[in-house]
Amino acid sequence: MTEAMITELAEISALRVISRTSVMQYKGGKKSLPEIARELHVDSVIEGSVLRSGEKVRIMAQLIQAVPERHLWAKSYDSDLRDVMAIQSQVARSVAGEIRVKLTVQEESRLQKSRSVNPDAHDAYLRGRYYRRKGALENLEKARQYFEQALDRDPLYAPAYAALADYYSVLPFYTNAKPDDVFPKAKPAGARALELDDSLAEAHASLAYIHTYYEWDWAAAEEEFHRSLQLNPNDAGVLHRYSRFLSSVGRIDEALREIRRAQEVDPLSQVAKANVGVIYYFARQYDSAIKPLNDVLKEDPTFDTAYWGLGLIYEQKGMPAEALAQMEKAAALSPDPNTMASLAHTYGVSGQKEKARKILGELEGQAKKESISGYQFALIYVGLGEKEKALAALERAFQERSTLLAYTKMDPRFDPIRSDMRFIDIQRRIGLPQ
Repeated sequence: MTEAMITELAEISALRVISRTSVMQYKGGKKSLPEIARELHVDSVIEGSVLRSGEKVRIMAQLIQAVPERHLWAKSYDSDLRDVMAIQSQVARSVAGEIRVKLTVQEESRLQKSRSVNPDAHDAYLRGRYYRRKGALENLEKARQYFEQALDRDPLYAPAYAALADYYSVLPFYTNAKPDDVFPKAKPAGARALELDDSLAEAHASLAYIHTYYEWDWAAAEEEFHRSLQLNPNDAGVLHRYSRFLSSVGRIDEALREIRRAQEVDPLSQVAKANVGVIYYFARQYDSAIKPLNDVLKEDPTFDTAYWGLGLIYEQKGMPAEALAQMEKAAALSPDPNTMASLAHTYGVSGQKEKARKILGELEGQAKKESISGYQFALIYVGLGEKEKALAALERAFQERSTLLAYTKMDPRFDPIRSDMRFIDIQRRIGLPQ
């Protein structure tokens, strides 16, 4: 219910609504409401509770001004569980009215639309969302099972189709799934979701992801990102994804603007903070990239992406010892193929080629049992100075439709082969602007 209410309110463009990632960090804590509001930079907070008995549900909600602390509005709602989404819309309308924000015609229409749900389908969908957020392969599989269970209960339940599209489209980033095995399943699910409900922001976001990382249709991807953010301008996850899209095509200023927007609605997200550093890395503004990554590590010394980002930056700054120290920490925390390939690349450019070849051999052995992108091997070969093998590996990555090829335009590690006509041809076939 917390996530559902955040989504309802986030779709009101006149509001800035904090994402679940940041909000739930206060669950069970002892901080006062004014403290929470100050840390999240908000004026008001919604509190509430949900009681369920069989197919009946009671929702109690209250809107509280943070400073000075006072109740602005409170109400309870009793209904059948199948009408719970309509209640969420009523609460969103009441909050908007109480703080006197103006709804657009489209927002008013959406909030007034009567939406009934199958309680069992909705319950399975929410359980799937819970496991999707937890990440890790076993949790992703549980999420898929629940989404499919939701569709078994109600084959017309659009959010479950959108969730399945998201599940399939992120698999290559969380697992060794081949793009050709999962993206063709993601797109029909996203299209079906929009066929049932074109106002689902998450379905448009999934299609944007598919266009970016599998179809390399950059114009269609941007159109879907715009549509998703038009429907839900406060979705930190989509803002984050859009910033990565913009950085991949070289529009750095716009990428920084979107990741800053993501931070506004998800101020406690370490991923968003780290991505600021990665975008500066792509822009070759290395000194600007260091601070946000170090800030992440001050708050979470186990955040492997920050060490990885610092390793990339120190390598480009000509500081091999510092680069290796950071990359080795990243590999110790997360020895996945991407991190290990990056470590091997850093070993190669630092002159420790035997260590680079050792990792190369390990990844080659691993690739006989599971899918590892040619992109990873290309990185290692570039680090070793083996240009022909690097270009051949990139061609394999193209044939695999590797999601990682989206980053080749901006990643400085590919500079040694960037002027080669074969590299330029791969970029052309991907459709990345030169």
